Amino acid sequence: MKKMLFTMLCGLMFSVASQAQDRLPFAKDKIYAAANLSGFDLNWSKDQSWHMNMAAKGGYLFEDDWMVTGTLGYDWHKVGNKTLVLGAGLRYYIEQNGLFLGAGANFQHNSAYDDFVPNVEVGYAYFLNRTVTLEPAVYYNLSLKDPSQYSGFGLRIGIGIYFE
Repeated sequence: MKKMLFTMLCGLMFSVASQAQDRLPFAKDKIYAAANLSGFDLNWSKDQSWHMNMAAKGGYLFEDDWMVTGTLGYDWHKVGNKTLVLGAGLRYYIEQNGLFLGAGANFQHNSAYDDFVPNVEVGYAYFLNRTVTLEPAVYYNLSLKDPSQYSGFGLRIGIGIYFE
């Protein structure tokens, strides 16, 4: 009888503890802030000079697993024009495994030309703790100015923070 009472008490405690868990990691109304780096010759495009792209990204989860994002970035080229990047996008998170799918568009400005660049990405949000993530991603940028010269694939690594 004591064992059965103890087992029932433990079951009750576990069920109450499971109800006290935080919301889902990609729950509605969370705010997102991130910084990422790409380039370092980890991309492929016809414009092959060494470059580094730094970007800050902010987002808002307007629905569970759905985030709207804004990006401000700077693309530094060893040879060629430095580029300022301003963009917006949408992300969808797959809760079961942390993968995310993203699509967006960037406006790129430098002294030689302006370009509108739609992009897609696939990444993974690896939680280092309850709110901080390490986010590797693979992306493709499609240049509308000259797709054969300025479009390309790349790898990106970032750190994200999800605020309640």
